[in-house]
Amino acid sequence: MLQYIIWDVDSEIFHIGSFSVRWYGLLFAMGFLIGVQVMTHIFKVEKKPVSDTDSLLIYMVTSTILGARIGHFLFYEPSVLFKNPLEVLIPPYSGLASHGALVGILLGMWLYSRRKSSRATGQTFLWVTDRIAIPVCIGGFCIRMGNLMNSEIVGRPTDVPWAFVFMRNAEYAKIPRHPAQLYESLSCLVLFFLLYWFWNRYKSQTPRGSLLGFWLVWIFGLRFFYEYLKENQVSFENSLALNMGQILSIPAVLLGIFLVYRSYQNLAALPPLIEDDDVKAVR
Repeated sequence: MLQYIIWDVDSEIFHIGSFSVRWYGLLFAMGFLIGVQVMTHIFKVEKKPVSDTDSLLIYMVTSTILGARIGHFLFYEPSVLFKNPLEVLIPPYSGLASHGALVGILLGMWLYSRRKSSRATGQTFLWVTDRIAIPVCIGGFCIRMGNLMNSEIVGRPTDVPWAFVFMRNAEYAKIPRHPAQLYESLSCLVLFFLLYWFWNRYKSQTPRGSLLGFWLVWIFGLRFFYEYLKENQVSFENSLALNMGQILSIPAVLLGIFLVYRSYQNLAALPPLIEDDDVKAVR
């Protein structure tokens, strides 16, 4: 019977001289590439200008990276942020915080929606954030898989049969641990299918704030509990009752509950789903 899994994967795919291509970078880029295809499909179905997905992608990439970088230094290494602010922009981006990315994405989508709303496209803030929550799940799946390929953000020691031994992580090698990255990655993938199913059912009638709210509750609610299975990222967290990831997840979950509650009230007030004209003709 398998007692644990030996994880001895090289984080580098190949290199040419000093230039290297790594799994994390490839998966990070794939998240955006797949995400823009999902958003293009949504725009086509809801009859929004497909050309807008180009500017939406720019807003997403910029706000995600800046938010994640600033969030990492602000929450985990504030001294670095204040001593050398330019390090936020300097690759490689070895420090990214999901809570910072959340703030960055919300701000980016607010700026995007202000520009599009002025052109009467109907792309309000909640319309955009509800739909962007769907491909963001793919991004989360890819990023956590990238963490797995890097043998980073590892879990605590365990004796479960699916435990991983991260051979390339010198600090935590040779001890079976929870594959916390895999837990979060698969959670994002499941959420993608759930949100897409809900949107596909209601499409333009999707209650405003419902998908974003459920996304917040699912992602950061699970994140709160997954943190109990993970090693703390920085030493100062060892003296806290809750680590930084858990502390930052609480307001995100509360905001999500509020949005779901409000959207549920709006859903109750909606008329019956509009049927397809062909279906009506048959009846």
